[in-house]
Amino acid sequence: MSKSSNSFSRRLAYRHTSSSRNSKPLADVSFTKSIWHTAVESLLIAEEDFLASLSQINSVVLKVLLQADADDPVGKDHLKLLVLLNERFHTLWDLTDGSYKTLKQTSETSVLGISDIYIIQKVTEFLDVYTQYFVSVTNYMVVKGFDRAAKQTSGHWKVNKKLLKQLVGESSETPVPILLQRVFIDPVRKHVPQYVQLLSQLNGKPLEETREARRSTTDTLNTFVKLQTYVNQALDEASQTQILWNSLSNKLTVALCTPERRLQEDSKNIPITVSTGRYDRILLFHDMLVLLQGNEIHSCDLKTVWVDSRTKQKSDPNKNHFLRIITPEEELLISTKEPQHQVLWLWKLNQLIRQTLTGKRDFPLWGKTGEANDPPACRFSTYTYRTEGRFKSAVYEGDMSWGKPHGKGTLKWPDGRNHVGNFQFGQEDGFGICLMPNASKDGYDCYKCHWRNGKMQGYGICEYVDESVYKGYFKDDLRHGFGILERPVSTNDPFKYTGSWESDKRSGYGVWDNTDKGERYIGMWQDNVKHGQGIVVTHSGACYQGIFHLNKLVGTGVLLSEDCTVFEGEFTEELLLAGKGKLTFANGFTLVGTFNKVAPSGLQTQGVLNTECNQQDELVKKKFQFGAEGFLVEERWRGIYEQFQKFLESGCKGETEESFLGFHVKSSKKLQKSQEYLFCQRDSREISGKIEDILKDISLLHEPESLYSYLEKAFRSSHHPFKKLLKILSVVFQATYSGIGANLHLLSMAQEEIKYYAKKVGEFYSTLLVMAAEQRDQKLPAVKDGEKRDELHSYTSILPLVLPRFHPDLFMLYMLYHQQEDALYWQGIVRLGLFTDTKLLEFLDVQKQLWPLKDLKLTANQRNSIMRYKCFRSATECLQKIITTVDPREKLQIILKTYEEIETTVSRVLEKEYKLPMDDLLPLLVYVVSRAGIQHLGAEIHFIRDLMDPNNVGGIYDFLLTALESCYEHIQKEEIRHHKSP
Repeated sequence: MSKSSNSFSRRLAYRHTSSSRNSKPLADVSFTKSIWHTAVESLLIAEEDFLASLSQINSVVLKVLLQADADDPVGKDHLKLLVLLNERFHTLWDLTDGSYKTLKQTSETSVLGISDIYIIQKVTEFLDVYTQYFVSVTNYMVVKGFDRAAKQTSGHWKVNKKLLKQLVGESSETPVPILLQRVFIDPVRKHVPQYVQLLSQLNGKPLEETREARRSTTDTLNTFVKLQTYVNQALDEASQTQILWNSLSNKLTVALCTPERRLQEDSKNIPITVSTGRYDRILLFHDMLVLLQGNEIHSCDLKTVWVDSRTKQKSDPNKNHFLRIITPEEELLISTKEPQHQVLWLWKLNQLIRQTLTGKRDFPLWGKTGEANDPPACRFSTYTYRTEGRFKSAVYEGDMSWGKPHGKGTLKWPDGRNHVGNFQFGQEDGFGICLMPNASKDGYDCYKCHWRNGKMQGYGICEYVDESVYKGYFKDDLRHGFGILERPVSTNDPFKYTGSWESDKRSGYGVWDNTDKGERYIGMWQDNVKHGQGIVVTHSGACYQGIFHLNKLVGTGVLLSEDCTVFEGEFTEELLLAGKGKLTFANGFTLVGTFNKVAPSGLQTQGVLNTECNQQDELVKKKFQFGAEGFLVEERWRGIYEQFQKFLESGCKGETEESFLGFHVKSSKKLQKSQEYLFCQRDSREISGKIEDILKDISLLHEPESLYSYLEKAFRSSHHPFKKLLKILSVVFQATYSGIGANLHLLSMAQEEIKYYAKKVGEFYSTLLVMAAEQRDQKLPAVKDGEKRDELHSYTSILPLVLPRFHPDLFMLYMLYHQQEDALYWQGIVRLGLFTDTKLLEFLDVQKQLWPLKDLKLTANQRNSIMRYKCFRSATECLQKIITTVDPREKLQIILKTYEEIETTVSRVLEKEYKLPMDDLLPLLVYVVSRAGIQHLGAEIHFIRDLMDPNNVGGIYDFLLTALESCYEHIQKEEIRHHKSP
């Protein structure tokens, strides 16, 4: 059975029940129940009549339209809209049917309540169904769907037009398209007030319901009142939009008309003009602003439109009222003579922009009269740039403010280039990742960098398509300052450059490793080539120093070969001997003359050979030190120090720390947030890296002990700026002096560099100390006579903390430098190790009264034959600890403790306090040194001598170090090394 026949049957049944029920005496029903039954019965009749109307519309009109469009392959878009209208029509029908059934059941029961009313139970569903229905009707209406449907079915309506008139209650002659439109609008539009009437009757009546139930009734009533307003507004908008499409040219209509688009304002109705006169009409739709010039269209998505009403023109004799329309690529000034027109346009623009951003229209469409809720200035938007410029054809998606990218966003170009990061006032600003197509190779270069005003500035990491990686600083999109460029060994041409850059070229001091050749160049660069003072170190041990010009060694230089041959003279560009020079052989012979290479004979020379030699001079030449004079230590890594100084000068602002000191990437897919630079999980030994905490802590420190304690924690705390500074200095030190660069001829450069590291840390600490004092309005303690605050006890407080990170590579250079002496010394140690204690003491001429033999329970023969490593054992064990620390200060303390242990042992033997004179001390110290067996003692002694506090020169530490050095030299003597075993 159809819905129509069911509806009529239910209506007859209801009337029979209703008349029977009304025949009961009124005295049996309370006043409240009468109100209730009257309201329910009234709505029941209205629902029944509405169901009957829906049934007739379906059978008389809707089926006819669907059948006509189904046979028309051209009108597919219209058919889709009609099918959707049909679906929502039936949804409305089903919902009404459910309401009718519920009302009928309610009318037949004696238990009545607010919760039994279907429209109250399902208020949200009613709202959705009705709004969606009118959206479908108006969509079909604005695209002239009813006009087309009337044309398609014109033959049918010539016969059945009377039925259409009956459905809408029309008696006059009305065009079929208008009748069809009213069929789908009038019955539904008139039915909503029926709900409002019922709810108005129930609202506020004493129906013995709970407060919650009464509130539900009031809320539902307000909802249906709003629905009434919405329906009227939606139909008015559709009508105005339909009229607009009828008035525009076909070209404009095709370009602008969509089913969902609604006209909101027209400059022909509320006059407003563009001040430049470029456009003659302005149309405001719910989703876009359109400016027309003839048949030419300039449209602006409202999501990317900002309106400023504060604009005033000084030279405006007409005293117009202005609005400034801002879009990502254009600003328009529109004006009106009437202030109320300006207010209206401003209000409508802002409300529509806000609604577009939220993705839904208000309900009702314009809210309460005069209600304003301006859109946010900062918003998420998508925009495609069209005009010429850096962003041409790019699609931006992200945060915008007043027409400019501002916040986080993504730019994508058609050629595959894209930028993801932070923007400020339309420019890339802050951290960002940029993919750039490589012009010469198939692939992309990836830049992870900091940006300022649209250009790379500060620290960045760039991964190039050829697998090389740059980590360093940029200026105006070019590599500038300190940076490391490396290509891995997996490629055809592996290399690593660590040093200074200028305008994207290697310039200044830098270190170049050529993995294939096994060479390292340390020196000056200009325009990407070796130019100036330079050193070349090879993996075989050969070392060159000279002047380079455009990548070629020219003029005089020095060559120290791996076999200890020394050449001083002129070179060719291939690092070969050519011209005048002096060649000193390993045996001390010298050859002075002219050298040249004649193929295929090889090297030829004419000169004078001298077989006399001064071994001391030759030893000095073999240990010749490169670079100390050619490269001032202050100039070597200026780019690193300058960045740290900029960080301090910026006030140590958190947002600048990464761009000055670098950032860390966890993985290529997940990048650490740039502003989390100083926040980390740390244990109790770490201190905060947050700059506020740094300045607070430093302001409390003035004594050297406090400085040492603070820096010790700072160098251990992973996110502290000082730890980052030390880390990058460690990288450049290893790049220069480790691996193939571990050459004894670079020792002076290396130890000089480490001292300068400590000095710079002291200077930076001093700057922070001043900053902290200024922030807390404190005064720094007065500087003592002869003290320099910028040095800040670098030898006593800073150098011992800096050395551990550099010690392995530095001490390797010391071992290479003293390799020959240590080898001779070790021969002596091995020889002396064959002696028993008594024989060794006797051999060293130690007075017998000082021999600690009384405590040993051995016979005289046993003492002389087997006792070994028993005498002065405490002193020996103490001296062995010298290799367990890298701090020169602690090493000196160990030497002093060794001396004290020797003296304590002698005092015990003599049973009285005894101060050892030098004649007694040296033999005993030689004994202790020989028994301690420290393999690289020469390297240790010179390490201490070079890096100890200058204040210790001339004191007890200096005296004991000199004594230890004398013992070391004594053990090297030939009579020691070649003495026959006892």
